[in-house]
Amino acid sequence: MNYPSKVLEKAVEEMSNLPGIGKRTALRLVLHMLNRPKSQTTALSEALAHLVNDVKYCKHCHTISDDEVCEICSNPLRDETTICVVEDVRDVMAIENTGQFRGQYHVLGGKISPMEGIGPGQLNIDTLVNRVKNEEVKEIIFALSSTMEGDTTVFYLYRQLKETNIIFSTIARGLGVGDELEYADEATLVRSIQHRIPYSDNKF
Repeated sequence: MNYPSKVLEKAVEEMSNLPGIGKRTALRLVLHMLNRPKSQTTALSEALAHLVNDVKYCKHCHTISDDEVCEICSNPLRDETTICVVEDVRDVMAIENTGQFRGQYHVLGGKISPMEGIGPGQLNIDTLVNRVKNEEVKEIIFALSSTMEGDTTVFYLYRQLKETNIIFSTIARGLGVGDELEYADEATLVRSIQHRIPYSDNKF
């Protein structure tokens, strides 16, 4: 594609690096931003700069936060004895949108995937183990996607924590095999959490 401006070409190149956005879509978005009032595009660039420079990750559960400890972990009304383990912040948002879960979360930052070169050491697993050892945790809910990588991650976590005196459960398979949590409708997600089932070695 020939561009009339190197500046335009660079903007399109950067935009096309985003997931699901090809060069043509990137060009359309960049031209749209050029046609908007300059103040709106400037506000977008400032918001992205703040995102890169100012966003924090909760030191307790690893979700995205404005502070060292997120609002969920610092809320005294949340049940500290129940931890829902999820892959990323999108899953926290999906479950929170149901308004039905009052426990806390632990964001792994992904799932074990040897094909993608992601091993246990690259996930937030050690901090989960420390939470279980040092806090009054009674139940761990595994709320990972029902994929091979998700099931492998759950099995690994269970083996790491099985000697502790806590209950392990996994969300009910109201979600189809291979489904990602973030795409589930709220009603299905609520039923999956409310009707969670015990987790043990005999699941494999």
